[in-house]
Amino acid sequence: MNRRTLIAALAAGATLPLLAQNAGAQTTLKTKNVVFVHGLFADGSSWSKVIARLQQNGVNCTSVQNPLTSLEEAAEAARRAIALQPGPTVLVGHSYSGMIVTEVGVDPKVTALVYIAARAPDAGEDYTALAEKYPAPPASAGIVFNDDWGQLSEDTFLGDFAGDLPADEARVLYAVQQPFKKSLTMDRTTNAAWRSKPTFYAVSTLDRTINPDLERFMAKRMGAKTIEIASSHLSLISHPDAVTTLILEALAV
Repeated sequence: MNRRTLIAALAAGATLPLLAQNAGAQTTLKTKNVVFVHGLFADGSSWSKVIARLQQNGVNCTSVQNPLTSLEEAAEAARRAIALQPGPTVLVGHSYSGMIVTEVGVDPKVTALVYIAARAPDAGEDYTALAEKYPAPPASAGIVFNDDWGQLSEDTFLGDFAGDLPADEARVLYAVQQPFKKSLTMDRTTNAAWRSKPTFYAVSTLDRTINPDLERFMAKRMGAKTIEIASSHLSLISHPDAVTTLILEALAV
């Protein structure tokens, strides 16, 4: 299954009523553009269910294909997407791409930042050292490297990364998993956009990829508007309504 087919399948399978709690959102949103960045073990189609819901609320959406090679190259891909937006933009990141949000969110076009079970380092902070202050999540033991490129084993992907998704859906996502370059995990941000921008964070309380208490620490340190979702690491797929509602709040700032 190619990326285009996957996007169509996920969108077709989503339930897409306008969210009741967002009635009138089309007239109250201050920002109408969203740029999404994805994390490790995924690609841009992972945002498909959220994108479909936001589009029904009149929001212009762009999902970046993160090269997963270096923070510098990933940040440049996000900057190109932001530059193409027709106006003020909310930047949304999942998992590793919280690094990207933190780095490029200082762009004056970006009005707010949304982190979905995402890394949120300070400028120059060693994220690995920060994460080691908390018990290691189970998924970290399931990364398999082929030379300099890593990805999750199938058992780890299904059980620890996408644990609350139907098995058939999780296997489709596993099939389009993108490998990441090992050196990527050692890169550090030079900016901390969350220090100057309104920030929103969704903690996944059943997360087995990033420790939920680490997520809570980062959200609290940022002073983010925080919600908790009883979800695996992939709340953007298993709980798209909750994630969409949080993004709509950021669009209203």
